[in-house]
Amino acid sequence: MENISSLTIAQVRDGLREKKFSATELAGQALRFAEAENSKTNGYLTFSPELATATAKVVDEKIARGEDPGLLAGVPIGVKDVISTKGVRTTCASRMLEHYIPPYDATAVERLKAAGALIIGKANCDEFAMGSSNENSAFGPVRNPVALDRVPGGSSGGSAAVVAQGTAVASLGSDTGGSIRQPASFCGVVGVTPTYGRISRYGLVAFASSLDHIGPFARNVSDAATVLEAIAGRDELDATSAFAPVDDYQTEMRKPVKGMKIGIPKEYFEGLAAETGDKIHAGLDVLRKLGCEVKEVSLPHTPYAISTYYIICTAEASSNLARYDGVRYTARAEASTLGEMYARTRDSFFGMECKRRIMLGTYVLSHGYYDAYYLKAQKVRSLIAADYSNALKEVDALVAPVSPFPAFKLGEKIADPMQMYLSDIYTITGDLAGIPCMSVPCGVTPEGLPVGMQIFAGHFQESTMFRLAYAFEQAGGVA
Repeated sequence: MENISSLTIAQVRDGLREKKFSATELAGQALRFAEAENSKTNGYLTFSPELATATAKVVDEKIARGEDPGLLAGVPIGVKDVISTKGVRTTCASRMLEHYIPPYDATAVERLKAAGALIIGKANCDEFAMGSSNENSAFGPVRNPVALDRVPGGSSGGSAAVVAQGTAVASLGSDTGGSIRQPASFCGVVGVTPTYGRISRYGLVAFASSLDHIGPFARNVSDAATVLEAIAGRDELDATSAFAPVDDYQTEMRKPVKGMKIGIPKEYFEGLAAETGDKIHAGLDVLRKLGCEVKEVSLPHTPYAISTYYIICTAEASSNLARYDGVRYTARAEASTLGEMYARTRDSFFGMECKRRIMLGTYVLSHGYYDAYYLKAQKVRSLIAADYSNALKEVDALVAPVSPFPAFKLGEKIADPMQMYLSDIYTITGDLAGIPCMSVPCGVTPEGLPVGMQIFAGHFQESTMFRLAYAFEQAGGVA
């Protein structure tokens, strides 16, 4: 039996075809390994052995009949605990949904199952996907498998950690302001935020609806592209999902990059830690050696991104989280009146970061402040999106750091929300513009902490992004 901690999707496919192992054997080993390792990182909140074993049996039966078992046949995958899984507990890392078992699958999960993926468990995260360090989970923080005294990044820290730890070959996360790319960078794996609308949000528990994306984590670029291909595409259950065709990423990303024009946003290199900046510049040198033309560009409205993002996302969060009132779902506090029950339920079962964002969002949407804050933020968002459109008329893709610094220590920033919010400063604009972006490993600092290089492309140009990332990875990246 192969070592589950290092398998790629292609190796799983070859192993099944050559009958080195069955999908049922793989599911059993993956579950045993994940359960044994989980105490180190707290990456999983729930394991789903019945679901993984049932899917594995279907895959083995298809192979026995000579049928195509699917693009992700036998691949052990973790799913962030804000994405609905039929019959498997989905908590959003919150006491509010601690015992909630969805009666339906998210479209992304349904497509994973159809592709033969083995969903082995639900990955820990920040409560309702709110946070930049994965320290806001009601069920304890996730530890970075690269350095256990450090955060894995948030909010999809569990999804990044299980891939970096080797307990899943790939995973799904969600990204609202960088929650896939930042943890991917901190944990040294590939993380992809596709174009808004590329993957259906049906079944993704809403945080900020106009910013939420589902996307994959994987050990390499090819695996990430395979997972995206399996779950992308129009979905009638989500009116915001796009009609745009899904490319054959495996073919497209193997095209040469010589002659590609790469833009470097100058605003993304201000305030950068030296240890991170050195690695990104080394990464740019690799791209130059591959024949890419590198030039400086400007995204002039970047300084307004943090304030714009936190006005929009808190406003939408305050609206979306209003549904957790004690009447529906699982949590309800005892009280003598209806109003008191609402108040006690929300006070008792929401964590501090959720309460902070609900309060901020309610304020910016309140009478007399909507025009001053929310409407103005939406106008600035249009300017930020226009910055990218203008830059991408001059170049094929943009390259930048993911975070100003590598993974920080647990507890280091949790008491200072502003410092925590600033860790997303280079990722937020991609979500505001709705364009595809990803983090690809770009070496490690002298302390051994991973650094991620961020790649942006135009709307629905994931192929361009994968092409550049794959060439960089195949060239050896940065040590």
